Amino acid sequence: MQLPSWSTNIPRKKLYYVFAAIAVLCILGGTLWQGQPRPPAVVNEIPVVRTAVVGNSAVSQRYTYSGEVRGRYESQLAFQVNGKIITRNVQLGSTVQAGDVLLQIDAKDVVQTVSNYSAQVDSAESQLQLAASNLNRYRELLEGGAISQSQYDQYANAHNVAVAGVRQASAQYKQSANQLDYTLLKADKPGIVSGISAEIGQVVSAGQVIVTVVQDGEREVEISIPENRIEELRKTEKIQVSFWALPAVTAEGRIREISPMADPITRTFKVRISLINPPPAIKLGMTATVAVAGNSEQPVINIPVAAVYQTGNPTPAVWVVAGGTVTLRSIQTGYYGKGNTVQVLNGLRQGERIVIAGVHKLTEGQQVSIGGDSL
Repeated sequence: MQLPSWSTNIPRKKLYYVFAAIAVLCILGGTLWQGQPRPPAVVNEIPVVRTAVVGNSAVSQRYTYSGEVRGRYESQLAFQVNGKIITRNVQLGSTVQAGDVLLQIDAKDVVQTVSNYSAQVDSAESQLQLAASNLNRYRELLEGGAISQSQYDQYANAHNVAVAGVRQASAQYKQSANQLDYTLLKADKPGIVSGISAEIGQVVSAGQVIVTVVQDGEREVEISIPENRIEELRKTEKIQVSFWALPAVTAEGRIREISPMADPITRTFKVRISLINPPPAIKLGMTATVAVAGNSEQPVINIPVAAVYQTGNPTPAVWVVAGGTVTLRSIQTGYYGKGNTVQVLNGLRQGERIVIAGVHKLTEGQQVSIGGDSL
């Protein structure tokens, strides 16, 4: 073996040691390299997702509204004078008859006013008596020629003024007497007290509603509906009313009145539903549910709620499977139904396949393996 030129100046024995060390290092390096683990091979796993084929069914639309049992006729009573309430004779639910005194306000000031006008009536009557006596005397003097006609006319005019003064004072006295009667709040019709908005000691003003009395007679349910349901409600053929406190009791309803004006706060319209032959167990103030059936059957698509994908975007969406990949598509949802389903108004067609489980683990364009049944 021919040695390299640089090794000619190195003793042969040392040169053998150098080559031996190099050989040992090579052997150890190969051994260590073989012991290192090899990187795993990249395997693209295709997840299996649970899917379903969209179908539709012809069903009749059905809308429900919450309401409250009310009376057909309700009287909202108020005092006709200002004052402080000193007596309250009724409670919520009290049965009253026409003429019953419900509340009373302090009448001290009104009594003083009545006394004042009573004194004015007495004064006016005294003035009338004096004027009548003077008129009789001066009539005799006129007949005897002792006074002129102009003097007599002055006393006749004073008598007429006294007569008018009595009428004026009497009218003021009657008005003050009416004010005294107005300090008593009376029921105008028989019924049941359904609301009281004032207590003893409270100062109220004239015209402020204090007591609501539901008159005996018909019972109704009041509901509020949005403006886009008014025309459909007018055309409905069947209205069913159920009651939260009476699960086994139902009654048929009929639209009696739809408010022509929307509520300024809720922007909904008040609707009164008359109850046809209501059972006696129905009481005022009960919570009622009014179910309104649609006039025609329409195709409806319902999907599981778990299929709806919605994160930061307020628009709901679903994963549509086509060609082994998933695509996110926006949808418009409607009412929630039984069995954790939601109605889809727009965005899906019959026959399309959607993912119904694990929707938050997928990404746009991801390949999937499908499984599942039709909806």
